[in-house]
Amino acid sequence: MHLFRFFKSVGKEMKQVSWPGIKQLRHDTGTVIGISVLFSIFFGAVDWVVQYGLKFLS
Repeated sequence: MHLFRFFKSVGKEMKQVSWPGIKQLRHDTGTVIGISVLFSIFFGAVDWVVQYGLKFLS
């Protein structure tokens, strides 16, 4: 019975959720993709510098 009450309360909470519109969803998705690209470039550059430094030291 506890499981049934849990799912019933989940259903009530999901009806109260304010879902984003398509414009907000596109903006947020673009932001996530853009930041992901920037981080991948940054970490790629750091990796390259570290590899170059280790080759230089050896």
